[in-house]
Amino acid sequence: MMRPMKLAGSELMFGEGCLAYIKTMPYRKVSIVIGGSSMIKSGILDKVKAYFAESGAETMVISGVEPDPHFATVKRGAEEMKGFGPDLIVALGGGSVMDAAKTMWIYYEHPELEKLSDIFPPKAFPKLRGKARFCCIPSTSGTASEVSRSVVITDEDGMKQGLGNMEMMPDIAICDPEVTASMPPHITAETGMDALTHALEALVSRRANYLSNILAVSAAQDIMKWLPAAYENGQDLKAREIMVNASMVAGMAFTNVSLGIVHSMAHTLGSYFHIAHGLADAILLPYIMEFNSQADYAKKIYEDFAASMGSGDLAESVRELNRKVGIPGALKDVITEEDRFMELLDDMAKAAAADGCTKTNPIIPDGDQFKALFVKAYRG
Repeated sequence: MMRPMKLAGSELMFGEGCLAYIKTMPYRKVSIVIGGSSMIKSGILDKVKAYFAESGAETMVISGVEPDPHFATVKRGAEEMKGFGPDLIVALGGGSVMDAAKTMWIYYEHPELEKLSDIFPPKAFPKLRGKARFCCIPSTSGTASEVSRSVVITDEDGMKQGLGNMEMMPDIAICDPEVTASMPPHITAETGMDALTHALEALVSRRANYLSNILAVSAAQDIMKWLPAAYENGQDLKAREIMVNASMVAGMAFTNVSLGIVHSMAHTLGSYFHIAHGLADAILLPYIMEFNSQADYAKKIYEDFAASMGSGDLAESVRELNRKVGIPGALKDVITEEDRFMELLDDMAKAAAADGCTKTNPIIPDGDQFKALFVKAYRG
């Protein structure tokens, strides 16, 4: 049975110059969460703070969110929020910043929670918005956390844990291409391929529907056309705008109908080898599309989409796109520990099978099939 659709929070802003919307927002105390120094060096953080000052809001900054954010970072940020008392939390950055800030929000609102497992099933997910609303300003065009109900956080044991709940859908998303213009080429490539994976996995999801298909097809077409331009010239604001919009639209699709085993396997590789998520997605995607084509309905969807792009083979088109944006064709090119990789196959197969994205893949692999897919993607 189809689930209720939710495409975004209450306010969704996109297009060049939309960052200025901040000046109209009615909040008094704002916690801004950032990663490293990119938003400082680009001048975007100062611009955001100045806009909030014009609105009459006081701001404080929580910095130092790392890639693959750890639960310890979440707890630190929540503690800083408790001392300040924001009525709005803003995530200014890429997927890691947005995921970390969402999770900080939970622990700020609920100081009685102590562990990451406190918010995982079978425990009831806590209600939010008792103290603050939540806003995302993405600096990358990939994760779509600004319109997603999901987070991925590294737990106390060093394993990535994914969690989704509509309670975590950001209230406000501000998608201004200017914020993404400082992305270096390799981050542009990896996050762009993450967004393409969102669209193509949503398209063949077991929960796909009429509306999600419209969103996923449009997003995937735009990403395949415009990602090379954004990669080649980061100051091309037309390409940046189309990419941030397409990423957002792909996010609307997948957050409603879920993903597939590209993400299950990429999450697993991130846990064991700390490979960047978008890079893992990009390498895995063509191999998994070929595997999924054993399901007749998925094969037809891929063929129809390829035809819309003037291609006869979608997996090969994705491989060609990877080559254009500097992404290698096999995991061995980024994970050099082959012996360890092969020793961990059983563990990785189990982790991927248990991932929440697996259940909506067109074909549910067994343990041996997962191992074979990991090996194929490793060796090329």
